[in-house]
Amino acid sequence: MGNNKQYFETNRQTWNQKVKVHAQSDMYNLEAFKQGKSSLMPYELEALGDVNGKSLLHLQCHFGQDTLSWSRMGATCTGVDISDEGIQLAKQLNDELQQNVQFVCCNVLDTSKFVTEQFDIVFTSYGVIGWLPDLKPWGKMIAERLKTGGTFFMTEFHPIVWMFDYLDDTPKMQYGYMQNEVIYGEYQGTYADEHAKITSKEYGWNHGLSEVVNALTEAGLHIDCLNEYNESPYNVLPNLTETENGMFVTQDQLYPLIFTLKATKL
Repeated sequence: MGNNKQYFETNRQTWNQKVKVHAQSDMYNLEAFKQGKSSLMPYELEALGDVNGKSLLHLQCHFGQDTLSWSRMGATCTGVDISDEGIQLAKQLNDELQQNVQFVCCNVLDTSKFVTEQFDIVFTSYGVIGWLPDLKPWGKMIAERLKTGGTFFMTEFHPIVWMFDYLDDTPKMQYGYMQNEVIYGEYQGTYADEHAKITSKEYGWNHGLSEVVNALTEAGLHIDCLNEYNESPYNVLPNLTETENGMFVTQDQLYPLIFTLKATKL
């Protein structure tokens, strides 16, 4: 599978560059967030409901907007991310917004080395598992960090989405639905600002739904529900059409864009 440490380091450096761009982007709308706008989307809000008084671990939290949004709703939160620039900005926002979130910089697979408490909820969302070469240690870590009876929830882009190369105007199917080989991409800009003067260099892996489910069940979680949706809350792919409810769909709607999974630690 190659040198994963090298892959992780390249990704960390790219995400450090992205933090600066994303913090100034319309997509992340940091000023509105500072004024009280939640960054959370309907899928996760509906699935997790009232988090007041609950402890929540947010995996791969970027610069902490969602983590801080959960905190504003009354959860006691910890956020983890591989990007030191992301965690630095998250800590600044935490202080500025007078929240009490703990932010930890580490590879998500190493979370249990840095975070020892257990949580009522473990949460992760949108473009996260593709950075991981193997989901079994990921599932094991999630089970370790959940209290018995605790909830794991993820909302993620559907594996079919990652089969396409989007660098041309017309998406081209190029990658395997379940592909063990690492995928390297290099392009100008970022999903939040395609004109940004940075070069995104990224290593990723494709994981089918069966791999996600098996990684979690083998770790001792019970899958409560697995849902697939044609609509994405983010306009991050070429040629998506906005719907009346503010979501985004492909023109033909031939395949799902999002899946959500909710599980309980037995």
